[in-house]
Amino acid sequence: MKPKHAYMGLGVLGTLLPLWQFIPFLREHGVDVGLFVQQLFSTPVSAFFGMDVIVSSVVLWVLVYVEGRRAGVRHLWAPVVANFLVGVSLGLPLFLYMREVRLEADPRGR
Repeated sequence: MKPKHAYMGLGVLGTLLPLWQFIPFLREHGVDVGLFVQQLFSTPVSAFFGMDVIVSSVVLWVLVYVEGRRAGVRHLWAPVVANFLVGVSLGLPLFLYMREVRLEADPRGR
């Protein structure tokens, strides 16, 4: 299996699994950002995961900018948007997929 196929599959999982948990919240409360943040930080364990995801998101944005420019990946906005819409679980595999496609097209990354 090529890495790009693995990244694509992980991106699908990284979309479906988080949304499977989030859609019931949206159905019940709509887009209630205040309630979302309150619930996210309501316990030390959930706050731990919340902070981990926030830091991981920032790391992803830096990786997308630095490595994406180095490898000549186009449409670097897409993984960042995916990160905002779903999370790191989609943004990271999407970026890695895009980078693999670029490297396959030109292994020197230019």
